[in-house]
Amino acid sequence: MRDREYVLNAMEETTGGRLIQNYYRIGGLQDDIDENFQKNVKNVCEYLKPKLQEYVNVFGDNVITHQRLEGVGTFTKEQCIEYGCSGSNSRASGWANDIRKNYPYDMYDKVEWDQIILDESDAQARYYLRVKEIEQSIRIIEQLIDNIPEGEYYIKQKPIIKCPEGQWYFAVEGTSGEFGVYLDSRGDKSPYRMKIRPMALSLVGALDEMVSGSKVADLIAVGAGLDYVIPDIDR
Repeated sequence: MRDREYVLNAMEETTGGRLIQNYYRIGGLQDDIDENFQKNVKNVCEYLKPKLQEYVNVFGDNVITHQRLEGVGTFTKEQCIEYGCSGSNSRASGWANDIRKNYPYDMYDKVEWDQIILDESDAQARYYLRVKEIEQSIRIIEQLIDNIPEGEYYIKQKPIIKCPEGQWYFAVEGTSGEFGVYLDSRGDKSPYRMKIRPMALSLVGALDEMVSGSKVADLIAVGAGLDYVIPDIDR
């Protein structure tokens, strides 16, 4: 919670919001970035780097943590594929499925970063993998922060955008896995059918098999490791 405030402060100075940014628009951003944004982001990155090791020293390598997380909520690569569990949770089980690597979008193919893969397949691996992915996120940000192009921050869009006829699917790497949108278009102003592929539904679907035979208390550790978001399930 302490270090979270540093991130929120940097975002608030540009967006005006803390938890809910309400900053992005179809066509750009609601406003230009704050003049201190780049400096603030660099400061946050430098601040967080040593903190990541502190998290591991204090919590990740704690003997209690090892006893409560190792071997708990194990889910193999094959099971992740069968249930459609994507994202960090499956990469902790050896499945290299990061959409940013396999199907690059935005600037992900223009910067250098590593896809983190672990094979332990338990709650402890999911924790470690997320810490390592924060390191990669900082690495990506540092390559981009001084290369924000000049120009308009918002380009006005047409009020109605007609999608060409056909079936379309596009996905991005979300915080808990693949977030995708399927669109079936007849070329009209409204889609014939639209389906959102949430990140969390497959994770919850796998929860029964993941915790079967475990202690009730293990459900908390497994749920925290999966990091599913309840409203995401309702999509």
